[in-house]
Amino acid sequence: ISLSEYDSVELATVADNAWALLRTGDATLSIEETTTIDADASRLQQIFENLFRNANEHGPDDVTVRVGLLPEEQGFYVADDGPGIPPEQRDEVFEAEYSTKHDGTGFGLATISQIVDAHDWEIRITESGDDGTRFELYNIEGLSTDHETH
Repeated sequence: ISLSEYDSVELATVADNAWALLRTGDATLSIEETTTIDADASRLQQIFENLFRNANEHGPDDVTVRVGLLPEEQGFYVADDGPGIPPEQRDEVFEAEYSTKHDGTGFGLATISQIVDAHDWEIRITESGDDGTRFELYNIEGLSTDHETH
């Protein structure tokens, strides 16, 4: 994965743009905090699109997806209140062609991993406070310390 130009982009704007491209039905996006970040905007939007699509495909029709900032690290999270990913599968989900759906390609999370690597960021999966999945992207250079509630 190659990156084009890095820009200072508003996390909330990129997330909102990604959400607007998907058919989300009764799902809800909640941006809890936002800031600016130095990133390839189109690739960052691709990360959001893939994570939002996963939440919509694997979660309930009324899944809630939250985006916020990590309090202890330079990073942000995307969390949902869907069924979650069992701890023993969390490393596997980033492998190409891994899918729990029989018609899934398994490229969504593998692509995210490649984009994260290209930015020299890191990603981990934890459990969200709602028993769903929380993807944490961290070690992000160029993340503004000016945070605002959205």
